[in-house]
Amino acid sequence: MSDIAVAALLAGTVLVASMVSIEIGLSVALIELFGGFVVGNAFSLDVPSWLTFVGSFAGIVLTFLAGAEVDVPQFRREWKASVSIGLVSFAAPFVVVGLLCYYGLGWNHRQAEIGGLALSTTSLAVVYAVLVETGLNRDLVGKRIMSATFVAVIVGLPRLAPWFFGRYGDRVIEPEIKLVFALLFLFMWLGDRANSQAALPAFVLGLAMSNHYVQHRKEQERMRVVAFAFLTPFFFLKGGMNVSASALWTNLGVLLLLFVGKMAPKLGGVYPLARRFTAPHGAFTTLLMSTGLTFGTITSLYGLNAGIIDRTQFSLLIGVVVLSAIVPTAIAQRWFSPRAGRERDWEEVGAPSAATETVS
Repeated sequence: MSDIAVAALLAGTVLVASMVSIEIGLSVALIELFGGFVVGNAFSLDVPSWLTFVGSFAGIVLTFLAGAEVDVPQFRREWKASVSIGLVSFAAPFVVVGLLCYYGLGWNHRQAEIGGLALSTTSLAVVYAVLVETGLNRDLVGKRIMSATFVAVIVGLPRLAPWFFGRYGDRVIEPEIKLVFALLFLFMWLGDRANSQAALPAFVLGLAMSNHYVQHRKEQERMRVVAFAFLTPFFFLKGGMNVSASALWTNLGVLLLLFVGKMAPKLGGVYPLARRFTAPHGAFTTLLMSTGLTFGTITSLYGLNAGIIDRTQFSLLIGVVVLSAIVPTAIAQRWFSPRAGRERDWEEVGAPSAATETVS
């Protein structure tokens, strides 16, 4: 199948995924992953080079947007809760899944490391740091260049942004989005030069820009429109296309074992802290902290592209990531949603009022 034919097929898949997401109220990212899985296996498609490039850039844009979403003042006020829950949410499944992969499944050290990271999906900074420990980043010159440029951009952009956006922003040609994209491509090039990854610099760049976006919501919204309309669907489609249906079916027991290995320590470790810091929504917080999608997919794709894990291992990790995104989210939204709780309280309060009106 030609590249144009593949592009047309994937574009149709993206459209259908959006429609299904609206109809059933499930995250479009999950449906795009599933769509990529179906299309890739049904048509026996290999991921074309253009999709690899677009998908890789989309992953970096996602990490930037994630950093830009952080409410820094609130984090400073509630750092104890954030840090304690975040550390436990990462460390517990990382240790359990890593040991399970290494001793139970016979994976080597680096493969077990990728497995633990992909199924912990809490701290991007830690994910990036451990990936570097795999020994793939050995270009000293590249690391120095990346570090120097990273510091310069992170420090300089928040100071440059008000002037640049004030002079060139609010135009149909969107120079402010092009500036961010140019910097993210620069990080990707420097990461490639250093045989490393641009995920952490992109996240911290978004973090540094978060205060600016608080004051300029329209700019952030336009950035999201570009990302979610075109870029991120290809990131998730690419992930789904790399999943082998035959590998999942052949290793169904391993899939369930990894799923339990992720969920059990997440639920057991986070719930006591969530009950303390986020009461009365401890169960809701715990379930959401047990989900994993974007960073788990990024880590798994990194392991596959770097040759650390094979396609069967990748398929198992992605399968667990998708399951962990669907199952706890569905449970949280159905039975533990704070909004649902408020609606029930409203019904309980409103019922006597209605009865009174009837009697009167």
